[in-house]
Amino acid sequence: MSLVRVSNGVTRPAAATFAVDGMEVSAPAGEPLATALAAAGLLGLRDSPRGGTPRGAFCHMGLCQECVVTVDGRIVQACLTPVRAGMQVGLGGTLR
Repeated sequence: MSLVRVSNGVTRPAAATFAVDGMEVSAPAGEPLATALAAAGLLGLRDSPRGGTPRGAFCHMGLCQECVVTVDGRIVQACLTPVRAGMQVGLGGTLR
């Protein structure tokens, strides 16, 4: 999947670079992490603890917890976490 962002007439903050499982990703600073990951083509954020199937952002407002990832070793909801430079993001975990 290629990066898809509206750019005509839109002003954004400077890009922040962060790591996702060792891969470098760039997104506007302050953008919700779930949005930045989706724009980078990373839709499967964790595995279902019951079936092991991939899960991703669903509600984008912090209610469902489908977008849980680790950031700097802490479990967070990607939809509520703003992008910042240097963050270390881990995907594929399970919410227990």
